[in-house]
Amino acid sequence: MQIAKKKTSLAEKINIMRASVMGANDGIVSVAGIVIGVAGATNNSYAIFLAGIAGMLAGTISMAMGEWVSVSTQRDSERRAIEKESAALDADYDKEFKFIKDKYHKTGIPEELAARATKEMLEGDKIDTAVRERYGFNPKEKTSAIAAALASMISFPTGSLLPLLSITLFPERIKLISTMIAVVIALVITGYTAAVLGNANRGKAALRNVVSGLLTMGVTYGIGLLFAH
Repeated sequence: MQIAKKKTSLAEKINIMRASVMGANDGIVSVAGIVIGVAGATNNSYAIFLAGIAGMLAGTISMAMGEWVSVSTQRDSERRAIEKESAALDADYDKEFKFIKDKYHKTGIPEELAARATKEMLEGDKIDTAVRERYGFNPKEKTSAIAAALASMISFPTGSLLPLLSITLFPERIKLISTMIAVVIALVITGYTAAVLGNANRGKAALRNVVSGLLTMGVTYGIGLLFAH
């Protein structure tokens, strides 16, 4: 007897992709800022590498825990909304019916048609319909806090490897500029991908990502120079 596998919803897939892209992006920017900053203070490759590894480990844990807390909080809020709407339907069904009917009527749908559509939807699955119309989310689309945390836990160190390896492996005379170029290219990719997932302007998103990365590296490098000896 085969056990049916639980299908992953589109919302869950997007949530995991979002956590992966943002985790990789934060890994690139955070560790690039650290290694560039330390490189501004010293040419010691071991010190730079050690600082980068420390930043990678700390960032990995921080991002994973942040995603877990964030998504768990969202899930808690959604559960409270479902409980509240379920109680509202039991206490005053007509009020909730009128809210949904008026919502559709305001979009230009004739009142009679809006009432009929509301009646049919509530007869099908009244709690899901009422929650969706009043709070704007689908109770059937559930996101996993653990999946988001694991996605960040994998993607952050993956993104961190680019600046860490660049600053470590490139020759001394070109390691700073090479690392910055590698980071900029990576930030264009992650910024563009994040914009695709969020249905935003691709060019602006990539540009903002690059500017934030360059600003981070510039500031940390300047601070590093202040402590150079």
